[in-house]
Amino acid sequence: MKRKKRIQGVVLYVSLILLTFIFLFPLVWMLVSSLKDEFQIFKDMKSLKAFLPPAPNEVEGGYLHNYIAAFQRVDLMKYILNSLIYTTGIIIFGLIVNSMAGYALARFRFPLAGFWLGVIIATLIIPPESIFLPLYVLVYDLGWVNTYTGLIVPFIANAFAIFLFRQFFLDFPKELEEAAKIDGCSQIGIFFRIIVPLSKPVFATVAIVLFINHWNDFLWPLVVASDESMRTIQIGLQYFMNEPPIKWGQVMAALTIATVPMLLIFAFLQRYYVQGLTHTGSKN
Repeated sequence: MKRKKRIQGVVLYVSLILLTFIFLFPLVWMLVSSLKDEFQIFKDMKSLKAFLPPAPNEVEGGYLHNYIAAFQRVDLMKYILNSLIYTTGIIIFGLIVNSMAGYALARFRFPLAGFWLGVIIATLIIPPESIFLPLYVLVYDLGWVNTYTGLIVPFIANAFAIFLFRQFFLDFPKELEEAAKIDGCSQIGIFFRIIVPLSKPVFATVAIVLFINHWNDFLWPLVVASDESMRTIQIGLQYFMNEPPIKWGQVMAALTIATVPMLLIFAFLQRYYVQGLTHTGSKN
């Protein structure tokens, strides 16, 4: 019996390692290709050399020549800064608004609470693209076109984030809140001084979800930020494809730069992310 379990464990871990390599192949190829020149990328395409970095003497201008050329060709720093402001604004205000909404749905009893929760969840099936036209008209009427406000405000409220917060707060010990009330703490004080500090996993989970979703946004920034100075990194990447000549080494370098922030935020918050997903599924 023990031997059978051991074999099953070995098979499971080997399978997971193989799956890991399969998912990492595109990232490795992208990173390695960003270090090569055009000729080497296409030369190595049909062999394992596509996943191996070139020798130093094979690269004219050094390993970072594509990265330097990419920054010289397009104002990537401006696009990255715009994306950071865009995503950070949504995360900061989104965590505040969605956590308070989730807490209200989890703790307060008010008429039609279940109905409103159902309405919030039902909005998840609505494609965001289907509301872009009326949303753009509203943003235009408010004078928010080509502003960070127009980029950020429409996406602060998030149904999935509200649902995650609600599920987490349902499992939160009520005894801590009751003890704080006895000590004279107000409801808003309980939330910010008791609930928030003890809810790091769900806050990290929502932050990662919001960051990945909106760092990769393309259509909304394209619609509402027509001024080049307001373009985000995903829009900036299109310049490498739309303006000839297409330099694939520079394309891979720009894609690598755009991918790094997502990998970093997930690496730093991974522990909380797993805890948050585990807790949010514990109660209905």
